[in-house]
Amino acid sequence: MSFRKENKFRLSHSDMAQLQDQLITLGMEELYPCRVVNSCYFDNESLSLFQESEEGVLPRKKIRIRWYDNRQDFTKETKISSIEGRFKSVQKKPKLQHLDAVLKTRYFDSSYGILKPSLIVSYERHYFSFKSLRITFDRNISYKSLKYKTNIVARDNEDVMEVKSPINYGDDYIKSIISQPTSRFSKYSRGLLCFDRN
Repeated sequence: MSFRKENKFRLSHSDMAQLQDQLITLGMEELYPCRVVNSCYFDNESLSLFQESEEGVLPRKKIRIRWYDNRQDFTKETKISSIEGRFKSVQKKPKLQHLDAVLKTRYFDSSYGILKPSLIVSYERHYFSFKSLRITFDRNISYKSLKYKTNIVARDNEDVMEVKSPINYGDDYIKSIISQPTSRFSKYSRGLLCFDRN
């Protein structure tokens, strides 16, 4: 099991564009073309996974089905956050042929019971590499609630930059490259809270 560190930077749209341009000037290189990331998150009736994320419980997990752009090539991802770092396992789901099948999917988890779709998150992701770091810029983030059965799509008024590094990289190394303060930015939590306030 290979753990990694993940630092997030919550930014305004203009600050994100400025920081991206600045890092490109310093030598940051594009890894892959930009694509749209779609994730369907799963939770139980009590929203226990959401609550643990909000409370910062360790260890905790997130379970989602992910696909890119309009290609309905689905994978199941389980993200584990622990004291040691973060770990993600990925499983192809060839039996899921379309979004309707995803929305009908249920999982049983020994810790949380029956899990069903609760939120869809979509955003544009730009992939870069800089000084042994993998840096992604996520913008135009939108949320659609499945828990509250609404057709409303909520749009986030902020963007997020994520810096992924090996577990042995110190925070001082990240700070020497990026001066902005790190911040918590859970798309799943932010999305559910959008609808909880409405």
